[in-house]
Order: sequence, then C-alpha cells, then structure tokens
Amino acid sequence: MKPIIFILLVLLATSLMGSSFTFGKMGLDYASPLLLAGIRFTLAGLLMAFWVRNKKHPASAIAWLKVATIGLFQTALVMGCIFLSLRTITAGESAILTFINPLLVIIFGTIVFRTRYRLSQWAGVVIGFVGVTVTLGFQMQLQTGTWLGLGSAVCWAIATLLVKQWAGEMNIWVLTAYQMLCGGIVLVVLGLFIEAPHLVINMQSVGIILYLAVLGSIVQFAVWYYLLQQGEPGRTSAFLFLAPFFGVLSGWLLLGEVVYTNVYRGGGLILVGIFLANWRPGKLRDTAS
Repeated sequence: MKPIIFILLVLLATSLMGSSFTFGKMGLDYASPLLLAGIRFTLAGLLMAFWVRNKKHPASAIAWLKVATIGLFQTALVMGCIFLSLRTITAGESAILTFINPLLVIIFGTIVFRTRYRLSQWAGVVIGFVGVTVTLGFQMQLQTGTWLGLGSAVCWAIATLLVKQWAGEMNIWVLTAYQMLCGGIVLVVLGLFIEAPHLVINMQSVGIILYLAVLGSIVQFAVWYYLLQQGEPGRTSAFLFLAPFFGVLSGWLLLGEVVYTNVYRGGGLILVGIFLANWRPGKLRDTAS
C-alpha cells in the first residue's frame, strides 16, 4: 500500500471514530445510551449483511464463533463499557481511558504473541497517550466509571489482536457485518433490561442514527480492519490517538464547544507519538509495510 493511501485511510477511519462521539452525544437527546448504541450497530450489521450476502461466508461453526467473539469484544463490551462509564465520569475522561488501547495492544502483543517492539514504539504510544490527556485536559479520579473506561480499552486491545489473528481467514466485509450485528444485538438486549429505555423518532434522530450506522460504523470498521490486516497492529493502533483529537474538533464545529490551547499542544504530542511509533531509524520504509 502506498504511504499516501495509508495516511488517507487512517485519517478517514479516525475522523469517523472521533465524530461518532459528537453524533452519539447528540443522539442521547433522543434515546437511552445502550439502546442507541444497540440500534446503531444492529442496523449497521443488517445493512452490511445484506450487502455481503453473495460474498463468501464462514464455513464452520468455529469460524462463526470467532466472528461472534470479535463482535462481543469490539462492539458489545467496548461500547457497553463506554456508555456505562458515563454514569460516573465525563465523556472526555471515558475517551482518554478508551484510547489507551494502543499501549495495551503492544503490551498484550508482547506477552501473548511474543511480538518485539522497538523502544521508539513504546515511547511513541506513551507520548501519544500523554497527548490525548493534554488535548482533553482532564484529571481523572479512580471510581466505577474509571474502571469501566479501562475495561473498554482492554476489550478494544483484545479485539485488535483477535482481528489480526483471525481476519485473514474470512472476508473482511463479512467479518465487519456480522461482528457488528452480534455486538449490536447484545447491546439492544442490555439496553432493554439494564436501563430505562426510551426512543424518540423524528428527522433529527433518524439522521443521527443513519450517520452512526453507515459512516460511523460500516465505513469506520471496514477501513480500520483493512488497515489492521495491512500493517502490524501495534503500529497501526498508535494512530487511534487521532480519534479523540478529531472528537474535540468535531465537537467544536458541530456543537460549538470551545477549543482551548491545550488542544493544539496535545495535537502536537499526538503527531510526535505517531511518528515515533512508525519511524524506522536509518531506513525509509513504506508506512503500511
């Protein structure tokens, strides 16, 4: 893959991830959190399942179990932890905790798969995490929501490594469709039974749900999984530090949220972290190789 194509796809995926926080915040005016997330991913999964109906599907029960497992971690547990964490901590604190998962990918990759990472990669993800913290400008306290936020990061890191291990066995579009559908159904069930569900249907809510389902889910996951297949997961996941940065910017553009100086400072640290995580000393290499 050419470096410019890789960069454009990364920007597309992370900007959709970031803007989904803003559209999700807008959607909470019309629906309860878990139900909104469940509708988002169930709709996205159904739309994609129809689109990929003629593509090669998993041929064994074990393969389907792998798809469901990815859906459980990537969609149901990650989104469930995020929304439940918002009961006791702010959205910014939840985002900071969720997006430490690139660091966890490197830690888990080292422990489980014996993947070796350079010192510059470790430094890159740490600096990137500091950049996210500076960008959002919060001081977090340990409470229930904090642990749930950490849980979302752990689940996302596990899902990232599972996708890298299993995605080559199946069509990436089929995997994207059915992991979202499985996770979405779990979220709908949770939304109906562990919270007081409510849903307002009008032009605004339908538009928000469609944005979240099509761009924020279908396009986002498909592009991200493709990038994970093309590159080493620890390096690729380092780019996730861009997502909360785009979340702040989209909040400024769409919700009129104030952008403070710390956003620019944090953005600079994020870019330094991404550079270090991908830098090959003394030798130019394709960013996506």
